[in-house]
Amino acid sequence: MFWVDGESQQTIDILDRSFQYGDGCFTTMLVRDSQIPHFDDHQHRVDECLKALRIPALDWDVVNLWLDNALQHIQDNDLYGPKNLNGPNKLHDTNKLHGVKAGIKLHISRGAGGRGYSTKNITKPTVTVSTFDYPNHYLVWQNFGVELGLCSQALGLSPLLAGHKHNNRLEQILMKDEMDQAGEVDGVVLDISGNVIETTMANLFWRKGQTVHTPQLTQSGVAGVMRKQVLTALNQTELSVTISDYCLSQLMQADEVFMTNSIVGVAPVTRISDTQFDIGIVTRSLQGQLNS
Repeated sequence: MFWVDGESQQTIDILDRSFQYGDGCFTTMLVRDSQIPHFDDHQHRVDECLKALRIPALDWDVVNLWLDNALQHIQDNDLYGPKNLNGPNKLHDTNKLHGVKAGIKLHISRGAGGRGYSTKNITKPTVTVSTFDYPNHYLVWQNFGVELGLCSQALGLSPLLAGHKHNNRLEQILMKDEMDQAGEVDGVVLDISGNVIETTMANLFWRKGQTVHTPQLTQSGVAGVMRKQVLTALNQTELSVTISDYCLSQLMQADEVFMTNSIVGVAPVTRISDTQFDIGIVTRSLQGQLNS
């Protein structure tokens, strides 16, 4: 289901800036037991990206109403068909279905209009909310691990946009296509300086001895909401945590590797290219904390 500014519809303005230029940002959120885990962090990430893109801030009172009604739509399991998200429903006042998993994508465009790249005379952002079924193969990944390829294409350096989930995802599309052609479900991505950054769809962590490592994302990559949860959880353990630049050989010497995003949660990595990895106790511990 798709809603644009709260109205159920399947089309957008042809002059929409996200359609024309990828001018906007998005966040993809898990729905579990009729709630969005870590919603405050999703909201903060959207706010920070809008600020970086110089797009006006959202009216979160209105957006939260739309999200509440999208959650209600998921809970109703489409029994009542398309509905207007400007209705009076408040999910927090309804009975919840235990164990329901799904997803919501919150997509923001700068809006429609402007001449060329100019942003003059664009009055307000356009907000799209969409719902989707939970990808069941993620459960297999969580239980048995993910096998990754190695992307030959590299991410460019973009400190102005690094860390943000903006709407221009051409690099990720090309790299995912490369992995599809190679018969891999996902792949490790480096930047043009040879630093490990992420996969095409997730953040990367690995443990070597008593230290957990994850790449810094100041020049490229996306700083995921689940990445933040993992860092917070690790800081409550006796393990050391290091965020830095890493070459591929450092990753390949890991004792255990896992990847994270908001939908898959924490998933063990069991292979990168020709190198095999065992599923480790840190991975399983974090899964117990964050995936349930």
